[in-house]
Amino acid sequence: MAHRVTLIPGDGTGPELAQALETVIAATGVDIEWDRQDAGLDVMADYGTPLPEHVLASVRRNRVAIKGPITTPVGTGFRSVNVALRKELDLYACLRPAQSLEGVRSRYHDVDLVIVRENTEDLYAGIEHMVGEDAAESIKIITRKGSERIVRFAFDYARRHGRRKVTAVHKANIMKCTDGLFLRVAGEVAERYPDIEFEDRIVDNMCMQLVQKPELYDVLVLPNLYGDIVSDLCAGLVGGLGVAPGANIGDEAAVFEPVHGSAPKYAGQDKVNPTALLRSGVLLLYHLGEDEAAARMQEAIAAVIAEGKKVTYDLGGSAGTQAMAAAIAKRIGG
Repeated sequence: MAHRVTLIPGDGTGPELAQALETVIAATGVDIEWDRQDAGLDVMADYGTPLPEHVLASVRRNRVAIKGPITTPVGTGFRSVNVALRKELDLYACLRPAQSLEGVRSRYHDVDLVIVRENTEDLYAGIEHMVGEDAAESIKIITRKGSERIVRFAFDYARRHGRRKVTAVHKANIMKCTDGLFLRVAGEVAERYPDIEFEDRIVDNMCMQLVQKPELYDVLVLPNLYGDIVSDLCAGLVGGLGVAPGANIGDEAAVFEPVHGSAPKYAGQDKVNPTALLRSGVLLLYHLGEDEAAARMQEAIAAVIAEGKKVTYDLGGSAGTQAMAAAIAKRIGG
């Protein structure tokens, strides 16, 4: 069955990364019809916004999209294209796996974590204002609905992927109303999943624990701001944002993306590492139900990186973006 997927190449190095993605996905044999939509700085002059309405319409129509990095513009009325997509499409769950890859420089080995971040509320929602000239106030909102659906997403993911434990991360010892509600709801949801172990950790202690003994943890579920910080910490455990995949998922749509920047100074040089977008492509294939193809793609990415010959400069090689993608595609094809 053919899948129709919105492809947003992005700007900066995004288009060449998207080209690498198309090469590798094609090698899996999965039939995808790409609905290509441009967004980012390159369309500002034509539409007055980096995220035109027809791009959103495409994602709503296809219900699934994958995007390259997009530069965050200044002065357009919202903080970034990524945040706007999450808000407009109610992509309430941010999924950030962090798994070690042989051949990627890191202080750790065998890290295997999944971070599930609530995407729509908390301090990160940006409800703030000045109080006079010398003070500013930001409002932290945590709701039962938001907490319940993100914790349920984490447990469903754990059950579907054979994970053993979910850890709720919070600061309920101090923020007893907001984080207290999040923790209380997490405990209530956990009772519906007796097959999955549940525990909680205070966020500052969680950060220390992840640095000391990440092997003790599995799926972490967090409110928005903590999730933003801890997901980058976990990416650092496995080699950085250049290898970190991501997904933003809601009930009606899902958008897959790398979490690194657009690196415009490297645009057109065929030198940036495509791993993060390719691994996001693996998540896309799993989401489409193409599990066997997703596993082959993931194995091929890991094998090429472990071999260390056809990889980009940051991984210790001298291959360009497209040459690395071609090597991965060849490995998939056998």
